[in-house]
Amino acid sequence: MALGPRLDLRQSQSLVMTPQLQQAIKLLALSNLELESYLAEALEGNPLLDTASAEGEGGADEPADEAPAAAAEARETDAALSSDAGTADDLDVDYAEERFHHDSASDSVGLSGSSEGIDFDSFAGADETLYDHLLAQVGERFSGLEAMVAEQLVALIDEAGYLRADLPELAQRLGVPLALVEAVLAGVQAFDPAGVGARDLAECIAIQAREADRYDPAMQCMVAHLDLVAKGAFPQLKRICGVDDEDLADMIRELRGYDPKPGLRFGGGVAQAVVPDLYVRRTAEGWLVEVNSGTLPRLLVNRRYYDELAQGAAARNKAWLSEQLAGANWLVRALDQRQRTIVRVASEIVKQQEGFFLHGVAHMRPLTLRQVAEEIGMHESTVSRVTSNKYLSCARGLFELKYFFSSGISATAGDGAVSAEAVKSRIRALIDAEDPKAILSDEVIAQKLAAEGHDIARRTVVKYREAMGYGSSVQRRRQKALAG
Repeated sequence: MALGPRLDLRQSQSLVMTPQLQQAIKLLALSNLELESYLAEALEGNPLLDTASAEGEGGADEPADEAPAAAAEARETDAALSSDAGTADDLDVDYAEERFHHDSASDSVGLSGSSEGIDFDSFAGADETLYDHLLAQVGERFSGLEAMVAEQLVALIDEAGYLRADLPELAQRLGVPLALVEAVLAGVQAFDPAGVGARDLAECIAIQAREADRYDPAMQCMVAHLDLVAKGAFPQLKRICGVDDEDLADMIRELRGYDPKPGLRFGGGVAQAVVPDLYVRRTAEGWLVEVNSGTLPRLLVNRRYYDELAQGAAARNKAWLSEQLAGANWLVRALDQRQRTIVRVASEIVKQQEGFFLHGVAHMRPLTLRQVAEEIGMHESTVSRVTSNKYLSCARGLFELKYFFSSGISATAGDGAVSAEAVKSRIRALIDAEDPKAILSDEVIAQKLAAEGHDIARRTVVKYREAMGYGSSVQRRRQKALAG
C-alpha cells in the first residue's frame, strides 16, 4: 500500500473551559479577603468599574437629566446582587423591620459625618516581639564589645526563649574569647522573662528556680532528673533527692509553677484575624444566612463614563472600550452568581446541621459534599470550592464550612448514624470528667460509648483521642498525679 499525504475531515467532542469560566471558578473558591484583593486589581485595571460609594459621592456633579438614570442603574445592580433564586424566601427581608448586625465599621457613619468607615485596624499597634524585648535590655546592661556579643546571642534565641547556638563556634565566628561569650550569656540569662537564653529544659527550670531563690540541693537534684518526674517515679525521686513525701509534693508544685517556654509570652508577629464570610442567625421565620458584604465593595458599571469616552473615539479605542465594558458586566454578573451560590450551599448546610446550631456539637449529623450537592442540584466539585477557606459566624462561634462535613459512626439505636465530631465531643467530655484515681482506658471508653448507642471500636477511640491531643491512660494518670 502506497503512503501519501491526504486530507481527512473528522468530528470530535472536547470540553473547553473558556477564560471567563475559569475566572468564575476561581472567584468561587476565593475567600472574602482574597476576593477583596482581586476586586482591587480589577478596579485599577478597568476604568468602567466603579464602587457604589464612589457613585454616590460623584452624584452631585451629574447633570439633572443623568442623575436619575445613574441612580436607577445603581438600584438595579444592588437588586441583582441581593437577589437569591435558591433562597428567595429567606432573603426577602424588610430592612426597616429586621435588625441586622453590622458587618463592619463601614455600615455606620463615622464621627466626622463622612461615609468612610472607621479603620479600627489603624489604631492597633504591633505586639512587642521577644527579640525587641531582649534587645532593649541589652542596651541597659551591656556596652561596647559585650553589647555586640549580647546582640548576637539574642538574635539566636528562638520564639520559645531557648538559645540555639554552639558557643565555641559563635566565639570563633565573632573573634572573641569563649569565656567572654559565656559571661555575656550568663548576663542574658538574667533578662526578663526568667528562663530566657537557656539551652535546654533543665537549664530553663534551673534559671527560674534561682530567680525564685528555691534552687537548693534537693531542687537541683530534681531538675537533673526531670525524666523521672515525667515518668512519675516518685519513690526513686525521694531516694535520690533525700526528701519525704511532703517535701517532694512541695517541690513538684514549685516545679509546675515554672514556665517551660518563657519566650511564648511575647507575640512572634502580627496576628491574622479570621473574617467570617457568612453570618447565620435565627429569626422568627427561620434561619437567615447572609453574606458578609462589609469586606467587599459593591461594584457598578459606569456607563456614563463609557458614553463620554466613546463619543468621538477612534474605531480601535471603541473596540477596547467595548471589551472593557463586556468585562465589567461579566464581573458584576459573576459576583452575583458567586454570592447566590454561596448562600445556597450555606443554607443547605444549616438545614442539614440544624441540630448543631440549636443544641451543640453533640447533635451534629454526618454530612458529605455529595449530599449537599444532590439537595441543591449542583456538582460536588462546586460545593467543595464554595466551602474551601470560608468561615461561618453564628451564635456558637466561628467555624470553617468544612467543619460541618464529617464521616458517620454507626449507632445501635436511633437514626442509624452519628457524626464523628459528636463522638469526639463525647470522648472529650469523658476524659475531662474522669477521676484521677480511676483513669479510663480506651477499652472502657469504647464500652461507655457502646452503652450510649455508639458502635465504635477501641482503635477508633485511640485515633480520635490522639487527634484531640490527649495522651494514653498511663500518661494521663501521670499528669494528674503531678497536678496533685
